[in-house]
Amino acid sequence: MIPLKLEVNGRAVATEVAPATLLIDLLRGPLALTGTHNGCDTAQCGACTVLLDGQAVKSCSVLAVQAQGCSVTTVEGLAKGETLHPIQQAFMDCHGLQCGFCTPGMMMTSACLLAKNPKPSEAEIVDALEGNLCRCTGYVNIVAAVKQASAVMSGERA
Repeated sequence: MIPLKLEVNGRAVATEVAPATLLIDLLRGPLALTGTHNGCDTAQCGACTVLLDGQAVKSCSVLAVQAQGCSVTTVEGLAKGETLHPIQQAFMDCHGLQCGFCTPGMMMTSACLLAKNPKPSEAEIVDALEGNLCRCTGYVNIVAAVKQASAVMSGERA
């Protein structure tokens, strides 16, 4: 076992993991953060996307030990208590989810995009979400949700 210290959703975590433990397995298992979904196990679908030091990564392709000393944000870490993050609210308002399986990964990818580019064009949103697959929505409402979140986060819309 390897000692591991990292920050998850703003909380310090100290634990031990086997060398081959994937980040998604640490999050969903011992840390009980089940918002991050394990979709394909091959880093193709994006359902497992989290932020690792602010960068969107597919947690099914990252070893937990690679997060040593890092900050990890999951979909649970977006909200502030009972107050939804503008991205979460926008996905609800714009019906950017149906079955909800891809939604956490879409939200985390969107959070990364909006942190880097607060006012992305529709083409930039589509490009950023390219690594996240959805089988239900057709992406139109997801793109609308990211646009709404962008407007709210930049103060254009309350």
